[in-house]
Amino acid sequence: MAEDTETRPASAGAEEREEGEIADDGDGSAAAAAGRVSAHPLENAWTFWFDNPQGKSRAVAWGSTIHPIHTFSTVEDFWSLYNNIHHPSKLNVGADFHCFKDKIEPKWEDPICANGGKWTISCGKGKSDTFWLHTLLALIGEQFDFGDEICGAVVSVRKNQERVAIWTKNAANETAQISIGKQWKEFLDYKDSIAFVVHEDAKRSDKGAKNRYTV
Repeated sequence: MAEDTETRPASAGAEEREEGEIADDGDGSAAAAAGRVSAHPLENAWTFWFDNPQGKSRAVAWGSTIHPIHTFSTVEDFWSLYNNIHHPSKLNVGADFHCFKDKIEPKWEDPICANGGKWTISCGKGKSDTFWLHTLLALIGEQFDFGDEICGAVVSVRKNQERVAIWTKNAANETAQISIGKQWKEFLDYKDSIAFVVHEDAKRSDKGAKNRYTV
């Protein structure tokens, strides 16, 4: 005969509790413990960064206006943060949001980014919100076959357009870069061609870097 699985009242004493039940002593400790148990950890921790457009005119060097906002490592923590910050369409012109794996700074000079590059998608004003969210979900959900090659993603709000980009580690790894670009387009259901530009090429050229790969 099956055991009685009826839920016991919160006031049940310790001697009456089933194994694994959490006592609620009225101070919220049970709820907190339950929250810890139910959290869904991500494979990697990620950090949100914000580049403040108001400070760019005063910047001594590129990247000096980029500041970390919050690091998260669970699904719940991601949504708590995402639902309480502005979406790209609400940002001022010149602003950038970055979401990078923890310990990687969204700068060309970061050792992990230095030999990499980026795939970029452009869209009209106010159109990047969906692309940005779906890109974030693909990143933190480890949906890419070459996810280890990915550093993070950036959304940039400019006067005439918005851009979403994925930064990668090793531009010379053509197989990985092509795979990432193709999968990204599939995740976003994006039909136009996108190009991959190497960071080092962009730094060396005053006229803009040539595309290394296109998908």
